[in-house]
Amino acid sequence: MIKLKSIKKNLIYNIIYQILILIIPLILSPYLSRVIGVDGIGIYSYTYSIVYYFMMLSLLGVNNYGNRAIAKVRDKRNELSKTFWGIYLFQLIMGTLMVIIYLIYIFTFSSKYKTIALIQSLYIISSILDINWFYFGLEEFKLTITRNALIKILSVILIFAFIKSYDDLWKYTLIMAGTTLLSQLFLWSFLRKRVNLVKLNFTDITKHIKPNLILFIPVVAISLYKIMDKIMLGFITNVTEVGYYENAEKIISIPLSLITALGTVMLPRISNIISTGNKKEVKKYIQKSISFVMFMSLSMCFMLIGIGYHFAPLYFGKAFQKTGLLIMLLATTLPFLAFANVLRTQYLIPNEKDKVYIISVSLGAITNLIMNLIFIPKLGSIGACIGTIAAEFIVMLYQTISVRKELNIKKYIKNITPFFIKSLIMFIFIYPIVFLNINSITKIIFQILLGGLIYILLNFKYINSLVNIKKLLKKSRKIEGNK
Repeated sequence: MIKLKSIKKNLIYNIIYQILILIIPLILSPYLSRVIGVDGIGIYSYTYSIVYYFMMLSLLGVNNYGNRAIAKVRDKRNELSKTFWGIYLFQLIMGTLMVIIYLIYIFTFSSKYKTIALIQSLYIISSILDINWFYFGLEEFKLTITRNALIKILSVILIFAFIKSYDDLWKYTLIMAGTTLLSQLFLWSFLRKRVNLVKLNFTDITKHIKPNLILFIPVVAISLYKIMDKIMLGFITNVTEVGYYENAEKIISIPLSLITALGTVMLPRISNIISTGNKKEVKKYIQKSISFVMFMSLSMCFMLIGIGYHFAPLYFGKAFQKTGLLIMLLATTLPFLAFANVLRTQYLIPNEKDKVYIISVSLGAITNLIMNLIFIPKLGSIGACIGTIAAEFIVMLYQTISVRKELNIKKYIKNITPFFIKSLIMFIFIYPIVFLNINSITKIIFQILLGGLIYILLNFKYINSLVNIKKLLKKSRKIEGNK
C-alpha cells in the first residue's frame, strides 16, 4: 500500500492541476471582459454550453468509471492494458459519432453563431483524445500538471497577442479549443511506457458499456444544473445575462477546484483500499477528508459573500456589477458541494453504490429545472443562482440521508460545527468594512487579510494538527543551530 505521504503529495499535485485549469481564464477575465465585452463572453459561454453536451456524450461516465477501473488493476500490466484499451475504444466510437451528429446540428439548426459553434467542435475532438482518467487511476498527477502548465502559458501568450476586440471572438474560441486539443495530445506521448498493445475481443469492449452508462446518468443530471443554466438563460433571456453568470461561476470555480482536488486524489486510493477489504481505513480517511474540506469551504463561502459585491466590478469592469451579487449567492453552494464531494468520491463511487449517486443528482437536476423555469423568466441570472443553490442542497441532503447507517454523520456534523461558527465570526468582522469610505481595492485587501488572520488564529489548533507547526519550528531551529 502507498504511504499517506503519497496522498499529501498527490493532493498538492492535483490542487495545482485544478488551479491551472482555471487560473488562466481567471487571469485573462479582466482583459477579455473589457475587450470582447459581456455579449462576447455570453456568446462563447452559450455555444460552449451546447458543445459540452456532445463532449459529455462522447465520454459518458468514463471519468469516474475509468478512474475506478484503472485503480483496481494498476498493479497488473496485462490486465491494465486490456482495461485501458477496452474502455478507450468505446470512448473513441462514441466520440466519433458525436462529432458527426454535432456537425449535422451546426449546418441544420445553428444559424446565429454558426462560425463560433463550428470552431467549438474542436472540443469534441479533444474529448475523444481525453485519457486523464487513466493517469488519475494510476495516481500519476505530476504529468498532467506539466502538460497544463505548458499549454496554459501558451494560451495566455496567444490571447494577449491576437485578441484585441469583439471581432476577435472567433480567434479567442479557436485558441481556447485548440490548446485544449493540444493538451490532450500531449498525454498520449507517455502512454506507451504504461500499457501494451493487446488483442481484444468484442466482450473486452462491451463489458464496459453498462457500468459506463450507469455512471453517465449522474453526469447528465449534474450537467442539467451546471450547464443547462446557461442554455436556459441564453434562450429565455439574453447572452448578457449568460455573461454575468459565466464570470460569477469562474470566481466560484477557484475555491471549488481546491475542494474537488481532494476527491480526485482519494477516489483511486479508496477504490484500491476497498479491494483489500480494509473498511476501517476507508472510514478514517472519510472522516479526515470531511473535516478538511469543510474547514476550507466554509471560510471561502463567507469570504466570498463578504467581498463579492465590490470585487466583481473592480475585477471584471463596471459592466459586471451584477456579477458581484451572483458571486455572493453562488458562494453558499460551496459547503454543500464540499460535503457531497467527499461522500461521492470516497464512499459512493468506490463502493459502487451508483444507485444512490444517480438518484441524488437526478433529484438535484429536477429541482434545478423547476426552479429555473420559475425564476429565470422573472429574475434572469439571479434565478439561475437560486436553482443552483437548491439543487446542490438537495444532492447533499439525499446522499447524507442515504449513507447515515454506514457512516457516522452525527460525528461529522459535530466536527465541522466549530468551523461554521468560526467562519461566521470572521464574516462578522470583515463585512462592516464594506461601509468604510475608502477605495474598493483597499477594502478588499483589508477584508481578505483581516479575515484570513482571524480564521487562522481561531483554527490554529486544527491547522497545527495538519502541518505539525511545532515540529517544523523545532526542525528550523535545529538547522539554524547547525549553521
